[in-house]
Amino acid sequence: MIPSQSSRIAPSLSVAGGIGDKIRGAMAVGKTRWGMLALVFFATTLNYIDRAALGVMQPILAKEMNWTAMDYANINFWFQVGYAVGFVLQGRLIDRVGVKRVFFFAVLLWSLATGAHGLATSAAGFMVCRFILGLTEAANYPACVKTTRLWFPAGERAVATGIFNAGTNVGAMFTPMLLPLILHAWGWQAAFLCMAALGGVWLLFWGLKYFNPEDHPSVKASELAYIQQQVEPEPTRVPFSRILRMRGTWAFALAYSLTAPVFWFYLYWLPPFLNQQYNLGISVTQMGIPLIIIYLTADFGSVGGGILSSFLIGRGMNPIKARLLSMFLFACCIIGVILAAGTAHLWLAVFAISLGIGAHQAWTANIWSLVMDYTPKHMMSTVFGFGGMCAAIGGMFMTQIVGHILTATHNNYTVLFTLIPAMYFIALIWLYFMAPRKIPHVED
Repeated sequence: MIPSQSSRIAPSLSVAGGIGDKIRGAMAVGKTRWGMLALVFFATTLNYIDRAALGVMQPILAKEMNWTAMDYANINFWFQVGYAVGFVLQGRLIDRVGVKRVFFFAVLLWSLATGAHGLATSAAGFMVCRFILGLTEAANYPACVKTTRLWFPAGERAVATGIFNAGTNVGAMFTPMLLPLILHAWGWQAAFLCMAALGGVWLLFWGLKYFNPEDHPSVKASELAYIQQQVEPEPTRVPFSRILRMRGTWAFALAYSLTAPVFWFYLYWLPPFLNQQYNLGISVTQMGIPLIIIYLTADFGSVGGGILSSFLIGRGMNPIKARLLSMFLFACCIIGVILAAGTAHLWLAVFAISLGIGAHQAWTANIWSLVMDYTPKHMMSTVFGFGGMCAAIGGMFMTQIVGHILTATHNNYTVLFTLIPAMYFIALIWLYFMAPRKIPHVED
């Protein structure tokens, strides 16, 4: 059983204490880990600004370049191809070379790829840019999960994961707020160049401020002991083939493959859905307020989902059981998204989608924390990268399936919204039977 946080290091974290006492007790042992979390939070925000911009600008770009629904689906498909390849390669590279160097060069390259979008003049040009962007942006989540696994004990991981993953929603939320100003002033080409410049700012902070816990020049000894309280297997160089034989690798990979494409659906197809269903026209400004509300709700879900399982762990529940119970509750909340496609009222659809995407982000915070709970830290990015590759392949098929369904049904989204809740319950059943209940030895 994975040890829960106890009075070994911070007595104020005892199960008898309230959530406020737990937070104060956690902060008392040191704050350096939260600074490292801030770095990956902003990286994730930047990552999703770069991704979400295409969906928000789709009406403008489609009109200017005469894109069809399948053109747009194919552009997103090639992003997913690059993303799938990049996930497994960069996950393995992060474990071998180190998170600091690999993530630095990945963000540098994806910022250059983002800027290159401003030079594209056709659907084919966007496919090339999106492929390179996907290949390099794939480093984000293996790096963020690795950082969280290195810097946070089990009882704080879901909260930390929820916080950095909230960057996805912050990025998706700020994109429709900022893009109209840039589009109005300078045009869509300048929008991509401005996003590329933001990457350069983040690179400066990451290069100067990030260190692993044992190498950080200012981390307190008490905080380091608090972070490293869990007994870990001795780090060894493990062949990739052996990692693929681990039960936990497949528990995560298949479950994540079923649910991760749902967020891709929201990211790519939600702006076109709102634009078509409620006659918003091609104005990015009109679409902005609904998207801001939806992604703001997703932020609350991301952090709140982590708080729930961390609270259960603080009450003495095994971390794996706490994650699974939390995920069941969030899966139940996602059922409401079925209402979105059938209503003629914009704000009822916004409410249903907000509930669904908020619960999705809460689910994601817990499935990522779950794989951290049973995976040795020296294999973390490799296991997560393989699961991310499988999920990206699922996303590739999702973009094609969505494109074909919308073409065959004349842009009717009902079937798509109906299928979403079932994915979570199938994934949950798989995890219940397959997820290890403790960190295994490598030879297991």
